[in-house]
Amino acid sequence: MRLTYAIKYVAEMEAAIAFYRDKLGLQLKFESPFWTEFATGDTVLALHPASEENAAGSVELGFALDDLGEFYARRQELGIEFTREPKEMHGIHIAGIRDADGAQVSVSGPV
Repeated sequence: MRLTYAIKYVAEMEAAIAFYRDKLGLQLKFESPFWTEFATGDTVLALHPASEENAAGSVELGFALDDLGEFYARRQELGIEFTREPKEMHGIHIAGIRDADGAQVSVSGPV
């Protein structure tokens, strides 16, 4: 299991991009109104518009593993609550779980 993304939910995408790019000097990898990425080493900082489910300022961690199917199959044994079953999106499988505090966490793996 590797931390691959920190997803920051933002109120205004342009202002957030300007802050991380111009004030912190992060390297912009990809920009769109709905998803922006900055290179930060092994973990990507991703910006996503805030919503009712994800308030501005909140953060969702994204982990990757080699076999998401095996991890999902062991969910009861591990005592992990999946909020989204593994589904193919953007060329990978992505699922959602809750951590010990009830925060949403993404987990992904190869198709």
